[in-house]
Amino acid sequence: MRSRSITQKEVAERAGVAQATVSLVLNGGREKVSAETAERIEAAIAELGYQPNRFAQALRTQRSYVIACVVPDLANPFYPSMVVAVQRVARAAGYEVITIDTEGLVANERQVVAAAEQGRFDGIVGVFFNLGVKELSPLSKAGIPVVRIEVSRKAGGPLPIDDLFIDNEAAARALTLHLLSLGHRSVAMIAAPGGPQQVRLKGYLGAIATISAPPLVLEVGHFTVEGGREAADKLLDSGKSFTAIVAANDLMAIGVMQSLLARGVSIPDEVSVAGFDDILASALVTPALTTVAQFQDQIGARAAERLLARLAERKADPGHAEEMAFELIIRASVAAPPNKKP
Repeated sequence: MRSRSITQKEVAERAGVAQATVSLVLNGGREKVSAETAERIEAAIAELGYQPNRFAQALRTQRSYVIACVVPDLANPFYPSMVVAVQRVARAAGYEVITIDTEGLVANERQVVAAAEQGRFDGIVGVFFNLGVKELSPLSKAGIPVVRIEVSRKAGGPLPIDDLFIDNEAAARALTLHLLSLGHRSVAMIAAPGGPQQVRLKGYLGAIATISAPPLVLEVGHFTVEGGREAADKLLDSGKSFTAIVAANDLMAIGVMQSLLARGVSIPDEVSVAGFDDILASALVTPALTTVAQFQDQIGARAAERLLARLAERKADPGHAEEMAFELIIRASVAAPPNKKP
């Protein structure tokens, strides 16, 4: 026997609000009610097991009630918690989320845009490594909002494309300056092409310039553990002197640590290692990895909220840029260099 469907009216009665308020929250208007009211409604939805009739909604509103969440590499531990946060916020508003791994390729990013133009998605949130405002502008004209998660500072623009960003340049500069403050004067940086490479490299170079020291930069093929091992092996084989390594992400930093330990190099007594992203593994390796936290769950939730607000208002207001926080996470993989220790 088929179970009875829970109605919006029942959700409203359980939450102690008007049915119109439930409808508002479910259709992307969470920001238009108090946080306490929204939380009561979401709790009632969870308790009652309410499921919106998306087919009826689609017929009534000409929407798919599907959001695309775009990431360049779902295997990278940085992205899953961001995706989960997008799903949590979107589902509470009655939307389903399709996660698309573009592999950082321009052709795959263009496929996402084409699918949205065909009506498969009501909106898009996520990371585009290759497509800029020009390539995304047809979506704006079609009334499909986009919220991008960017690696560099943005200022908004005339099109209704919103941006959330971490100041990766400032974060990389702060991380490198921390190493310099401990007394390191030979700090290497390893990175891979694409994504945040250029802005994080710029931050590193800006910090190194403050002590007029020569930079030591090595680029490998991918932001992976294997890429980190490869880079560290090359540095060690080069014979160049260094007492610290900044990796452009935590996966590379973990690869660096594996290479150093395999060669009998003590961390941090001989070489300090720092990463970027504060993935779960960064706190679990030995020694625990110094890194930069970007709070990707907060980024994902905020991006979904911005997108839902666009969908609820159906306005083509100019794009809004919002800076998100970062924080240095100091752990045991970093210490003063040997010549600075008592």
